[in-house]
Amino acid sequence: MGKIAVLFPGVGYHKDRPLLYYNMRIAEEEGYQPLYLDFSKLRWEKKDLTDPQRMKELFAQAMEEVRAVLEEQEPGAADELLFISKSIGTVAANCYASEKQLKVKQIYFSPVVPFGSFVVSGGIAFCGDADPLADYPAVEEICGKMNIEMHRIRGGNHSLETGDTTKDLENLSGIMERVRAFLKEGAEA
Repeated sequence: MGKIAVLFPGVGYHKDRPLLYYNMRIAEEEGYQPLYLDFSKLRWEKKDLTDPQRMKELFAQAMEEVRAVLEEQEPGAADELLFISKSIGTVAANCYASEKQLKVKQIYFSPVVPFGSFVVSGGIAFCGDADPLADYPAVEEICGKMNIEMHRIRGGNHSLETGDTTKDLENLSGIMERVRAFLKEGAEA
């Protein structure tokens, strides 16, 4: 069935935003067929992202979509499977991989702490140490325990941006170089 890359977006960070757009382009260049999930039907406000109960509700809604789309597509039949995820998408990607016991490469952007509840194997993660929605020390600890290669974006917020456009572009370039190398390594998550 070939190679498939599934994109698990954040609640407000969709496929056309830089981290996800360029990563899917790199995945396509490396021979992956793209499959996009879209959480645009989720109704949320920014304050919901810091409310644990509301996040559980959003996660449940996101998983309904994930299951509906992926059950139809059968990504587990792929010769090689890649999940690229952002924020709440990191939880959904791991939850689905765990439920289906999939062998999958994982790339995480701005993982939120609940993603650690479902991690079955390693991967690569990028997290800002000034992210108000991700507990950086907790994410770093999870990555260490679960054999996830962790990359710290100094001063990075939830979009991995620092407020300095030049620095942000340098960081984005470095992230893309590392992702391409990760895919070429054949690293398994």
